[in-house]
Amino acid sequence: MAKERRKSNKGKEKESEWQERVVQIRRVTKVVKGGKKLSFRAIVVIGNEKGQVGVGVGKASDVIGAVKKGVADGKKNLVDVPLNKAYSLPHPATGEAGGARVFMRPAAPGTGVIAGGAVRTVLELAGVRNVLAKQLGSGNQLNNARAAAAALASLRTFSEVAKERDIPLEKLYA
Repeated sequence: MAKERRKSNKGKEKESEWQERVVQIRRVTKVVKGGKKLSFRAIVVIGNEKGQVGVGVGKASDVIGAVKKGVADGKKNLVDVPLNKAYSLPHPATGEAGGARVFMRPAAPGTGVIAGGAVRTVLELAGVRNVLAKQLGSGNQLNNARAAAAALASLRTFSEVAKERDIPLEKLYA
């Protein structure tokens, strides 16, 4: 009877609102005194599709360990994304990381996510459904994912801007 109970609990995993996608897994080596030490680097994007997203990197001697570490790192680096009613961005934004630059522009409803590679993954897991994005500079997936997260972190809503300027929201539109 105890075995049956254990099996039933094992089958049920707690449903999480967070989704995780592995962007890249790379085999890396370190040259040490005795030869070459092999390990894996995983780039993981984690998001809830409700305006929060994070990019994480994990390194371990096995792929599963690297992905777990990447998920933990992604949760530490979460970014809040202000979405408007059309599930788009409030204004154009640019983000930089290393040699990569990412430019994002809001798009009309029904446009979809027009972006490539790691930037697309970051935007989809953030919950952005209508956006135009372009990668400029480096093609490095880690730097592009971090640049996309930086661009999303730089976004501000109209109410935040009005509060900073100490003017009413209605005057901001005029």
